[in-house]
Amino acid sequence: MLPTVNAELMSLHLAEISQCVAAGAHAILVLDGAGWHQTGGRLVVPQNITLVPLPPYAPELNPVENIWEFLRGNLLSHRVWETTTDIIDACCHAWNSLIKTPERIASITTRPWANVSTI
Repeated sequence: MLPTVNAELMSLHLAEISQCVAAGAHAILVLDGAGWHQTGGRLVVPQNITLVPLPPYAPELNPVENIWEFLRGNLLSHRVWETTTDIIDACCHAWNSLIKTPERIASITTRPWANVSTI
């Protein structure tokens, strides 16, 4: 969890992702139009990552929208938290629980039109 969002912190996030990309592989990240996703400026994109921007106002194309929906519906719903720290802890727990199940992430985010065999 980061305290804010900006190009500098997005660059740190990309560097972290870059370290998880297998040697010789290349990652493609789909991004929405958030200001800190803009490549012109201070954003540092590692050589083993390509950013693919989505058209504006097209959340249905963004697979991460399904992740947020899953988290809200399954791990973060029907709860009341006492403090901001409790909220952050719950979000971290939800995220960490989800990333332990890569097959679930794949099923939530897969798009038939993005299948390599159809390209």
